[in-house]
Amino acid sequence: MMPAPSHAAFQPTATGLAAGQHRGGKLLQASIPILAMLVALALVAGTGFSQRSAVPEVAEPWVFGYFAGRYPLFAFALVYGLVHLAMAAAEPGPASVPRRVLFGLAGAAFLLLAGLYPTFGGLVLRAGFATGGMAFLTHQPLWLAYALGAGVAAAVFGGVLGLFVIAANRALRPRLRRIGSGLLAFLALWFGAAVIGLGGSLGLGPWPHRALRPDEAGLAALLLVAAALPHAALATVSRHRRGA
Repeated sequence: MMPAPSHAAFQPTATGLAAGQHRGGKLLQASIPILAMLVALALVAGTGFSQRSAVPEVAEPWVFGYFAGRYPLFAFALVYGLVHLAMAAAEPGPASVPRRVLFGLAGAAFLLLAGLYPTFGGLVLRAGFATGGMAFLTHQPLWLAYALGAGVAAAVFGGVLGLFVIAANRALRPRLRRIGSGLLAFLALWFGAAVIGLGGSLGLGPWPHRALRPDEAGLAALLLVAAALPHAALATVSRHRRGA
């Protein structure tokens, strides 16, 4: 008679399945901010939202304007930042619930102010545009001026986002690893800022002056995913390290 299989014989399979599910959950979690951007893009394209749409007069400066025409994909970068902040505040960590709620909401407010006040683009795009413009006016090559402008915009955006992620749900004692992670996150956001700034040059069209066409919406989706992937990947690695 053959002996009955023991419970231990099934453990490797069960462990491997659990590990696969854990990795799948991490990947899904990392993709949520990107998916939020794509959902927002789909809503904009599907509804035909543009400057011809009816918008309350008080909200027009925050929705449209000079920088909306030059860097329209920045609107979806704000969606990414808000969702990333919300996820960071909600994930397992050392912070209490009141701390998560307080600094999560404060971070969302400051990020919106940095990106929309006094009009669309806020301090983020104005700082980047001023830096790039001054570099170009001092006879720097166009590529260098563009890179400097994108770097400054990424620094302002990432500075607000990173500060409130730490305040909402991170250990407050300083760590050397955090400096390295912050530098990598800045480089990822710098890359993302450079990518979304090229939308017009790559054929995105005149949105928001008119509605997005299907081909333009597809190009916008590709640019947004390419811009966000490095930062989303770093966030996933960081979560994995904290959970290990």
